[in-house]
Amino acid sequence: MNNIKCACGHENPEGTVLCGNCGRPLTAEAENQKMVDMRYEGSARRSQTYNKTVIDKIWNFFSSVRVGIWLIVLILVAAAIGTILPQVLYVPATTESDIAAYYERVYGTFGKLYYQLGLSDLYGSWWFQTLIGMLGISLIVASLDRVIPLYKSLKKQRTRRHESFMKRQRLYGVGENHLNEETFVKSEEKLKALRYNVKRENGALLAEKGRFSRWGPYVNHAGLIIFLGAVMLRSLPGFYVDETMWIREGETRAIPETGGYYLESKEFTLETYDKDQTDEVFGDAIERVGTIASNYQTDVVLYKNPENALPGDTKNLKEVKKESIQVNQPLKFDGFAVYQMDFRLDELKTMNFNLINKQTEESLGDVSIDLIDPENQYDLGEGTSVELLGYYPDFSGFENGEPQTKSPLPNNPAFLIKMITPDTPEGETSFVAIKQTVEPLGENEYKLAFKNVETRDVSGLTIRKDKTLWILGLGGLIFMIGVVQGAYFNHRRIWIHETKNGEIAIAAHTNKNWFAIKKELDQVTEAALLPRYTDQQDIDSEVDKKEGETSS
Repeated sequence: MNNIKCACGHENPEGTVLCGNCGRPLTAEAENQKMVDMRYEGSARRSQTYNKTVIDKIWNFFSSVRVGIWLIVLILVAAAIGTILPQVLYVPATTESDIAAYYERVYGTFGKLYYQLGLSDLYGSWWFQTLIGMLGISLIVASLDRVIPLYKSLKKQRTRRHESFMKRQRLYGVGENHLNEETFVKSEEKLKALRYNVKRENGALLAEKGRFSRWGPYVNHAGLIIFLGAVMLRSLPGFYVDETMWIREGETRAIPETGGYYLESKEFTLETYDKDQTDEVFGDAIERVGTIASNYQTDVVLYKNPENALPGDTKNLKEVKKESIQVNQPLKFDGFAVYQMDFRLDELKTMNFNLINKQTEESLGDVSIDLIDPENQYDLGEGTSVELLGYYPDFSGFENGEPQTKSPLPNNPAFLIKMITPDTPEGETSFVAIKQTVEPLGENEYKLAFKNVETRDVSGLTIRKDKTLWILGLGGLIFMIGVVQGAYFNHRRIWIHETKNGEIAIAAHTNKNWFAIKKELDQVTEAALLPRYTDQQDIDSEVDKKEGETSS
């Protein structure tokens, strides 16, 4: 990179607008400006200097504020689209085919398209994570592109600046030196009383305070980068788990994403409020909605599979602990928390049938079908058996002569069976559902008559683990520190110079809150008898106003 040599002899990197030593304008554009742009102290930024190699173009792309804003807009739009339909996490289905069928069945063609485009798992999709990553890269690059040259400029700023630098400050004044040497002494005393850091050298004074406020936006960026990093970590295994499992009374199931932990449901308990034992307001609510749960809990036993056990092997489970899971009182283990979130009462467990002769009503035995894990054949002895040809847990009717099921849950069980007896060794086929029996191959001699049903309760549990919470909290805290740092403090500087002809020149700059620095400058002016200053922005406004009145 070619350096730019200032008239003062200082060499500045290419792209510098104001000399880092004396503050002279180094470009024609800066020379023509009445007030200098002090956002980055006129220092050279990489994105405004290099534009040749691929790395330069990538750096310039991500350093652009416009690109960062567009990335934020795209993320917000995508997040909004993700709220149109429920995310896959809240869909009551387990397999991919069930999930796809759910979206199409409930939301029609739009739901099918929504699922196919990956919008049903928006926050875990690769393209959404890519947008988050690109925003993080944009924040890092944009911050480095600005904060490094700004830091260097502020660290190396000189006490004495060139006359052109002073004249181009918004607050500027020049006039007679009434106190001679006492001017700087009294100015320094007053500025220190106002909590400024003061430097003096060779008839020049620089007073500065609140420089740390200039780093506020970059502290914001650091907090956001940490926050976005935590969001992306959630997509990695082991950092974030939010799973749902349904477990029936008496059932032992592997807990999703926990690596060898199993849960056995001993009993589900539902307690409701008694209208006679509640106040009038609560009683009215009970009368309006029927029943209100006061407590629902699942008594469970937690097991751990030995490390050398094969996946799914439950023969050598070791009991870890027994506990009751209630709302807001989760089961906690190894960084996981299992919450009681939902329940289903009286789910069908077992259906009991009686195999009878239709004419004589003679019973050949009972058949009990487990609706979760039915057997293929039930042997009743003496050459009598019932063979299960088909099982439809949630029977929804016939389609082209074939029985259909809506879901794997035993909400409306139906069976295609073959009954074998000594009188009918070839077997008789029958389709049995609740309050429905169909004999597709003609009149049968025997019938599988419904006897009774056994039910059990089902607990809806949520398994959560989040190792990123403290990182999210840290990012949020750092972000808020940056907000306070940049919003409630400001960087103020006051220059007082003795000119070549013995006069005193004063200039002042702040990144915001000009009223406050004017108030402080007035106090210094009064204490040290400094010349009056003018606000050049007010002068420009008045000139523009007069020119407008003249032209009209």
